Amino acid sequence: MDCTEVITGIKNIFPGFYALSATQAYADEIHIKLRREIFKDTCLALHKVFSSPVAVLFASDERKDAAKFVVNCAFVNLRRGQWVIISTDIPQDAPYFDSLARNIHSVSLFEREVWEMFGLEPKGNPDLRRLRLHDEVCPKGNYPLRKDFHKIQPGDLEDYKFCRVEGLGVFEVPVGPVHAGIIGPGHFRFSVAGEPIINLETRFGFTHRGVEKLFEGRSCFDALQLAECVSGDACFAHSLAFSQAIEKISGVSISKQAAYLRAIFLELERMYNHVNDIGGMAVDVGFSFPSAYASVIKEAILQLNDKLTASRYLKQVNTVGGVLKGLDGAKKNMLRTSFKSIKRDFDELINILYSSVSFMDRVDTTGALRRKTAEGLGVVGLVARSSGVPADLREYFSGVYKEARFKMATEESGDVLARLKVRVAEFKESSRLVEEFTGKLLESQEINIHPELKGGSALGYAEGWRGPVLYWLETDAEGLIQRCKIVDSSFLNWQGLSYAVLGNIIPDFPLCNKSFNLSYSGGDL
Repeated sequence: MDCTEVITGIKNIFPGFYALSATQAYADEIHIKLRREIFKDTCLALHKVFSSPVAVLFASDERKDAAKFVVNCAFVNLRRGQWVIISTDIPQDAPYFDSLARNIHSVSLFEREVWEMFGLEPKGNPDLRRLRLHDEVCPKGNYPLRKDFHKIQPGDLEDYKFCRVEGLGVFEVPVGPVHAGIIGPGHFRFSVAGEPIINLETRFGFTHRGVEKLFEGRSCFDALQLAECVSGDACFAHSLAFSQAIEKISGVSISKQAAYLRAIFLELERMYNHVNDIGGMAVDVGFSFPSAYASVIKEAILQLNDKLTASRYLKQVNTVGGVLKGLDGAKKNMLRTSFKSIKRDFDELINILYSSVSFMDRVDTTGALRRKTAEGLGVVGLVARSSGVPADLREYFSGVYKEARFKMATEESGDVLARLKVRVAEFKESSRLVEEFTGKLLESQEINIHPELKGGSALGYAEGWRGPVLYWLETDAEGLIQRCKIVDSSFLNWQGLSYAVLGNIIPDFPLCNKSFNLSYSGGDL
């Protein structure tokens, strides 16, 4: 769709639509600016036009130059490989906008975030509790992403209000935020009647780091290293999404060889994480041998990463304009040789799991998240595909993946077994893609271009191993970051876990949790 087609589609649903401006900012990105009064109705119309949840809703502070805030809302049209970003001005003396949360559940967390970080009230949102700035330590009235924020000002503290389930025989079981393993902090509050879980409420933000604030004022190359630290097990996906945003702003098109290399490294990151999760599911049902076997396979992939790039976790591999590390003939041969044993071991691991009656009994029908619920919550990535939602950015946005005839893995049942099967299928597809892309690498490779930095804004994205990673960046004329909005797929998917465990028993929660394996740091931005 071009701008005209998008506007026509909106008008068919919302005849009162009027755009102040509409531009085809990039080949895959349309920007539409409109009045605040029709912001909500326009977003609801786009939601229907694209059958898309809200990919991201965020604000920026432009009071210094224009005495206003700006709220942006992005939708994705997967069929056309296109993003549509709606924006509206919010006067500083009337800091509010109409909430979408009662109509589109996936936007609720984004609205709470805008209220918490900017003080812009989404009028009509039924839940305006804070996400990351805990009431017990941070007084209300502190808005960290405003440009004039420097430090927390003192004020009255409050207690966080959990949703309580009342009734005879209902018990609350609090778990965390400190856990027994080497995982991030998160609080899980179960309400149970007997053994089945009837409600799970999650609370995060215990390691809120102010990441988006840290990007402001940095050069893009300095900020790229910060992007690699946002979520440690997805550092390549984060650096890729960041780099793509800067490349769009700068008008840079990377070479085909660089695109192949990026795809190789992105799939290697997916593979070591998927096999790690499969091992985690085994250990959570007391099946120790395949867990140890999975650790061996993960370590083999990490060692391969180190030999190829000098980084086990693929840091300092991406750069704006391409990649810094190529693969010569010797490294390509090493990769092919390593993959023979990795694939053989992985097949044996899966045979062990699938042949165990007790293991299959534990994962089958456990932690089911139905498609309708997943779509309503805006769940994305692997979890969504396990519930029958066919959404993968590699399928719709990447030329090299289309060239390789990428096969999206989906399941319908949405349970732990479905999430296991999707991981298995994606591991095998990733290994096929890595070998195919490796075969297309030339001995003489043009792998990076030094961009001429410019001012502007753009959305960068990558399909990480959990799901989409989004970076919306705004830069000034010198290429310094003025605003960075990050969305890790875990941000929305934690809601999916809260629904998936309903009707299950608490001892099955670790298994359900591992089958999602969401990032604490990816949410505690």
